[in-house]
Amino acid sequence: MKQEPPRSWSIAEVSRESNVSSRTLRHYHQKGLLAPAYTGHNGYRYYGQAELLKLQRILLLRELGLGLEAIAEVLAGQTSQLEALGEHRRWLLAERDRLDRMAATVDATMTALKKGDTMSAEDIFKDFDNNPYEQEARQRWGNQAVDESKERHAAMTDAAKRAFMQEAQDINQELARCLDAGLRTDSPEVQDAVDRHYKWVCASWTPDAGSYVGLGRMYVEDARFTAFYDKNRAGLARFLFEGIQAYAASRLT
Repeated sequence: MKQEPPRSWSIAEVSRESNVSSRTLRHYHQKGLLAPAYTGHNGYRYYGQAELLKLQRILLLRELGLGLEAIAEVLAGQTSQLEALGEHRRWLLAERDRLDRMAATVDATMTALKKGDTMSAEDIFKDFDNNPYEQEARQRWGNQAVDESKERHAAMTDAAKRAFMQEAQDINQELARCLDAGLRTDSPEVQDAVDRHYKWVCASWTPDAGSYVGLGRMYVEDARFTAFYDKNRAGLARFLFEGIQAYAASRLT
């Protein structure tokens, strides 16, 4: 009896069944995470069952918060899935502890308000500047950049800190409008929004072209940062990253 050829799926079919955009699938290919089984004469990518199972694993690791570089290591066998999950678990526990400390500060504030007591500024903002990403930032950009950022932040008044966070929201909303309008990431409108973002970053730290692109890459490779941007609009983190690449190439080099 003639054996049926292995089943394959076009990139459009995989996109529809997995709810992963064709653009993201191509990005995974470019990053070396998921190559198609073959490319047809029409230039379309086709995937077999092995590739679908690999995509399933990638999506699982993404759900667990792993960045693309960490996922690549897991898939390449350089880092076991158990080790990668252990690293993510350590971050979760550190974040839980930080939130517990913040909750304790809020509890103390509520108690003081009920009693009519006065709290010092130090007690009011206790643990609110304990950044769970600090160690990771030091590894990526060095102690000098992080120390400079902390000094600039500490020097801000409360009003300046509120304005700083409001500017972040305003920038994200402007980027979301550009994304909804279908603008190219190298268009003047998008580049103006990215310029605002670069200046916003410079309030804490002044990156060069390579560092700024590295920051943008982290937005799409680290699920924590992707979630921050994509909560405004799905795909916003990647849209900003591509805008940063264009900005760095034209204005920072």
